[in-house]
Amino acid sequence: MTRSPDSAPRSIVRLTRLDGLRGLAACGVVFTYHGSLLFAGGQLTDPEQIAPLTWLRQWGWTFVDLFFVLSGYIFAHVYRGGAVLNGRRQIGEFAVARVARLYPLHLVMLLLVAVVAFGRAANTPGAFIANLLMLQAFIQPFGLSFNGPSWSISIECLCYLLFAVAASFGRRTSLGMTVLAVCWGAAMLVFHGQSEGPWVADLIPRGVLGFFIGQALWLARDPLSKVPAWLLAAGLIAGLTVPTWQFSPLLPMLLLAWPSALLLALRLPLMEAAPFRWIGDRSFGIYLIHGPLIDLIVNVRGEFIGSLAMRSAYYLCFVTLALTLSDMSLRWIEQPARRAIRRWWSGRAMRPAGEAMQIVED
Repeated sequence: MTRSPDSAPRSIVRLTRLDGLRGLAACGVVFTYHGSLLFAGGQLTDPEQIAPLTWLRQWGWTFVDLFFVLSGYIFAHVYRGGAVLNGRRQIGEFAVARVARLYPLHLVMLLLVAVVAFGRAANTPGAFIANLLMLQAFIQPFGLSFNGPSWSISIECLCYLLFAVAASFGRRTSLGMTVLAVCWGAAMLVFHGQSEGPWVADLIPRGVLGFFIGQALWLARDPLSKVPAWLLAAGLIAGLTVPTWQFSPLLPMLLLAWPSALLLALRLPLMEAAPFRWIGDRSFGIYLIHGPLIDLIVNVRGEFIGSLAMRSAYYLCFVTLALTLSDMSLRWIEQPARRAIRRWWSGRAMRPAGEAMQIVED
């Protein structure tokens, strides 16, 4: 899950409506699917009373795949629509921007979890090193160790690497990478994906497929802009509800539902309203903070049991706390660290050309 790349030139128009959609996706994962872990039996409400909440409790984990689609579209918009990655200096700036955006909060949360939960079965020294190097999703059984939700940003790093390498070779190679990645990810889910989920074995294929589906959507943005909104809405509903039997539910989500949601969001002015933008700006913090926060609450308080009114009040307190902490992380960790890393890089880049290039190569 990412924001518009920080290294983007000012001439690139920010897709603020997708910021709003990203915020909704974060809320979908955190406050519906994972939020249910706070309650005994995983129930905020009685499942037979509110059908949409039942769906969210079962399938809210798939909102992570919307993050991948959004990232792919935004990176294509910035780096294929304006900025370029055709040299070592540009690749270096791209890498520094990604580190500055993702790593500081990831490192802080990893260290916090290590302090309070290092002795848990999954939280081994090897798992810590894998998380430190952003390799946790690639080395099993480390995928869901320490701060479990951070697996997705390690997959994002793989997608960034594939994207940057392909882009450095030009448009034709970028197109070829997009086609190859989409075909590979879809084939893996068709032939190896399982029903229901989520499954650790799907982590890499779903991330690669989602990111490069986003790329494909950007490449086809002109003809897709002519698709009627009602047809996109139908695609969204169909992708969320179509039976998949023995196949992975990620297939209709990634191939139909989330692309339709992205294209619809681009047409809705409401998605760039201030509340949506506020949540979108803090979506990374919401996502990385919520897992350890839920673990801490459950370990201290236990799973909550009470009336519906008490459960609702308890849930609202959790939402408020998660949003407050995400706002604090944005102001006190993410933004200051991002500025410091970019200042350091800018100072290096001002050195003589040969020395600066050597730094990039290192």
